[in-house]
Amino acid sequence: VKLPPHLVEDSAFFSPHTMAYQARNPDDDFIVEPNRVGFATFGGCINVVDAYTCEIRRATKKDCGEIIRVCDALDEISVATRSVNSTDVMEKAQSLHNLDAMIRNTGKHIVLGADSVASLESMVELASASVGGRDVFEKRPIFSVSVCPISPLTLGNHACEVIMACARLGIGMVILPMALSGGTSSASLAGTLVTHNAEVLGTIVLAQLLKRGMPCTYGSTSTILDLRFGTSAIGSPEYGMINASLVKIAQYYRLPCWVGGGASDSKEPDIQAGYESTLSATLSALSGANIIFGAGVLEQGMTMDYAKLITDAEMLRMIHIARSGVRVNDETLSMEVIHEVGPGGAYITHEHSLRSMRSQSYAKLFDRRSREDWMEMTQGKSIRERAYEQAIDILENHEPDPLPDGATEEMQEILRAFEDKAKKG
Repeated sequence: VKLPPHLVEDSAFFSPHTMAYQARNPDDDFIVEPNRVGFATFGGCINVVDAYTCEIRRATKKDCGEIIRVCDALDEISVATRSVNSTDVMEKAQSLHNLDAMIRNTGKHIVLGADSVASLESMVELASASVGGRDVFEKRPIFSVSVCPISPLTLGNHACEVIMACARLGIGMVILPMALSGGTSSASLAGTLVTHNAEVLGTIVLAQLLKRGMPCTYGSTSTILDLRFGTSAIGSPEYGMINASLVKIAQYYRLPCWVGGGASDSKEPDIQAGYESTLSATLSALSGANIIFGAGVLEQGMTMDYAKLITDAEMLRMIHIARSGVRVNDETLSMEVIHEVGPGGAYITHEHSLRSMRSQSYAKLFDRRSREDWMEMTQGKSIRERAYEQAIDILENHEPDPLPDGATEEMQEILRAFEDKAKKG
């Protein structure tokens, strides 16, 4: 298929340039607008590091819900993604179970994939039950669907069917090519940007031809294929470079963007994980991405880890502060204070320092105390140990927004009906 330039340009123009990721709790709506940056977890992992035992195992529906409950409690996480798959349920009903687990554990907007058109239709029923009816959902869709073109330059039957269903059902899309430079795209990063961009724009054209004004988010989780090991390197500097570059391309088309950042190839939440995650998340944030997803993930996107999620949230807060820059105004220039203190004076006792104290960055897990105070406060526990403890505290004490009366039973019936039909089909 060859698309004329004017059709591509028109489609990008009619795709909304700003939008709201609307949430079950309206206070958690995330408005997507130029240079507003938010964060999310990585999506679709099959393993989890248990917060209680610290052992890796296959993820379950319970894990899918519990990770989202932690995200619900973290202000640094702006929208909820399906962090892990519910691998213990019927395969055909997995996306439905993922959404069910997420809705019960967060009031934030949700982004996840759909296994089929039939499952997407039932997902809409499920979400409608959680907000008080189909008419409420149609006015405020609480979830968006991730759609993945197949690199290189292919939009498969499944993706096309889901896109058409999204247009019919009034649901927005996040378009997520997963090109691997040197594997499914050019070994040069610039060449990967070319085909990745074509894959996103081709998907937007189809969506806008089906329904003009359909919300489409320009997405990416593209990276390099490490040709030495045959692995997708989401901890590499190239991961941050590709995604930051694609943000600029999305901004050229004035499209909302959702890109990777904050992920790691390490197998545990260690120094490697910290360095890799900070580099790619910072690159994407400084480029102005609207949502950067990758928090909590290890092992090339295979494993979610609670300790990494908690420490990533700390790092994301620091990135927000760094993005805000140095404010320059009459108050911050402090000319009167400088004259009052004078040469050789002490600023620490001046009222201006006390007044400015609350504007300083602060750390929850990252420690700035003296060694003696640190030992007294933490008994020498590592940041990893304290991060697991914080996650467990959230799991045992945080209560997400309650569902409307009768919604739980209705959602259970929708799940049962879908599975019964899937078994017969």
